Amino acid sequence: MSSRTSPLSEPITIRRAVARDAKRLTRLVRGSGAYEGKYAAAVAGYRVGPDYIEAHRAFVAVGADEHGGRVLGFYSLVLDPPELDLLFVADEAQGRGIGRQLVAHMQSEARAAGIDRLKVVSHVPAEDFYHRVGAVRTGTALANPPAVPWDRPEFEFRIPSE
Repeated sequence: MSSRTSPLSEPITIRRAVARDAKRLTRLVRGSGAYEGKYAAAVAGYRVGPDYIEAHRAFVAVGADEHGGRVLGFYSLVLDPPELDLLFVADEAQGRGIGRQLVAHMQSEARAAGIDRLKVVSHVPAEDFYHRVGAVRTGTALANPPAVPWDRPEFEFRIPSE
């Protein structure tokens, strides 16, 4: 089995992001294989700073290892207007259910905040992922050059009450 499709072999904890996570989250965004080639410019100068973490509901998926936990992925939930702003899984951890766990956690957080639906403007290569985790395509976010010179799929998560 390849590492991309192997089941998750280490326990995962999802916790609130803290300021000291900022550099690791920035590295995860900038190092994402989904943003190589023509997409690289979109994240070249991107920074997830302590101020961003403090202002949003950002959560990290941490795996146990000899260093006390490594960040395998993260997401950021904006409450007003409701939007999944960022969701990244480390390239080497993709295909192991971490993205699905982060989405389930995000939906739980949204539900607890009284949100019944939220928007996601997806990166083009992530479109299939959002379909698989239950998001519904609602339209297209038009290009915004020079930062994002391509159209992007727009989705909505409908958050059922429990």
